[in-house]
Amino acid sequence: MTKYIFITGGVVSGLGKGITGSSLGRLLVNSGIKVFMQKFDPYLNVDPGTMSPFQHGEVYVTNDGAETDLDLGHYERFIDVNLSKKSSTSSGRIYVEVLDAERRGDWGGKTVQVIPHITDNIKNKVYALAEDPNIDVVITEIGGTVGDIESQPFLEALRQIRMEKGKENVMFIHVGLVPYISASQEYKTKPIQHSVKELLSLGIQPDIIVTRSDKTTPSEIANKISLFCNVPKENVIQAVDVDSIYEVPLRMGDQNLHKIVIEQLQLKSKPTDMDEWNKFVENIYDSKEEFAVTFVGKYIKMPDAYLSVIESLKIAGYAHKKKLKLNWVNSEEINESNYHTIFKDSKGILVPGGFGNRGVQGMLLAAKFARENNVPYLGICLGMQIASIEFARNVLGLKDAHSTEFDDATKNPIIDFVHGIDQNNLGGTLRLGASKTTIKADTLAHKLYGKTEIFERHRHRYEFNNAYQAAFEKAGWVFSGMFVDKNLVEMIEIPANNFFVAVQFHPEFTTRPNKPNPLFKGFVEAIIKQK
Repeated sequence: MTKYIFITGGVVSGLGKGITGSSLGRLLVNSGIKVFMQKFDPYLNVDPGTMSPFQHGEVYVTNDGAETDLDLGHYERFIDVNLSKKSSTSSGRIYVEVLDAERRGDWGGKTVQVIPHITDNIKNKVYALAEDPNIDVVITEIGGTVGDIESQPFLEALRQIRMEKGKENVMFIHVGLVPYISASQEYKTKPIQHSVKELLSLGIQPDIIVTRSDKTTPSEIANKISLFCNVPKENVIQAVDVDSIYEVPLRMGDQNLHKIVIEQLQLKSKPTDMDEWNKFVENIYDSKEEFAVTFVGKYIKMPDAYLSVIESLKIAGYAHKKKLKLNWVNSEEINESNYHTIFKDSKGILVPGGFGNRGVQGMLLAAKFARENNVPYLGICLGMQIASIEFARNVLGLKDAHSTEFDDATKNPIIDFVHGIDQNNLGGTLRLGASKTTIKADTLAHKLYGKTEIFERHRHRYEFNNAYQAAFEKAGWVFSGMFVDKNLVEMIEIPANNFFVAVQFHPEFTTRPNKPNPLFKGFVEAIIKQK
């Protein structure tokens, strides 16, 4: 029987429920247990696809094309499992599905209510995963904080699941803050007590409490939480601030978090082997020397908008025992008079994905500087489109070259809308998910990947206009990767430069600890090898 673990949060948001679940998932995977992860978000947006990065950070895309919360990036990187559309559900999606069913007459004229219709739909999202024989345990994170009105239907559904499946098949882990009061020089447990009391009022007794604090707390703190929150002392797990999130599984393993779970859920397991993970973490802390990347973006006030890109750069650096130094550049602040000064010391320039016209001119100047000065350049999605427009303007002499996303009247639409997509509906209308790219032999892309077929994930509405291919190739541009089925450009490079590569897909979504995506690995190597 599939087992279920639910992770809730209390006191404040942003405590690291996702990292807690991911860390437990890693410990279970390394104990021979097959794990799948899931996130329930209480907001009413159907998915994060139309949300501003300033609101929600990056949109993480799964292999099957789901636009999801950034926590799924942590899940995949930690447990090294490709998640799916079943891994991400919002209140908005739950309500849309229930109300669409009501409009179709599926409820036979009954009054549609939160209980049972909404809660049943939530339970169905959990139980659907039990149909997969490759899943032993489902770890589900509930977004937000206990006490939020938006999350109440989810918590009620979890209560029902525990009642239906029993304690030996369902566990609750509650993550709460233990604040330090400097005036009295002591840690306080009262916030967690109140948070657990709120859970109890909803019919849920946590089995494990994870305490978040800046430093290790005295043993009496765990004693007090155990007493007042009705959990064994050994089930009070400390989650102390560490320099790297990848250390968290090791610290939780030291406190036997996975063993508590394995025992209660009666899971069949093997001895937990964290040697490889431990070596990865040691490598992180052994990485002292820095390598610098000039990161040119429009959302730099919200670094979480580029979370997977940043993690991919870090992981690629750790493979060389190098530590990432990010030099953030706001693309809106770059202009013709200052771009030489801004980029003159750049060791590598990265232009990531994005939407909209804001900051595009600055990105074009970044790509121009990299190309003309042989600075390693990696363009991702919009970064590839930017490189293409810049090349058309400054090498091919097409001064009005542009993307129809930014200028629908341009006479030289180097980048144009993907045909067959609804231009009037933003939500869920992009080219999404993994598709096959065929790589051209004897190219840098082929050297980096070591194969002629790859699968990478997409999230975009615009593509390179093939009408300009011949002119680009004649000028020294190489189309090194194509989506052959629809004749779409996926990868470009300039062989005259040491490293100038840009891709239409998002390689950051397939990076894993100890397994950096080949493009990031190559980009970082090019930076490190510079004289």
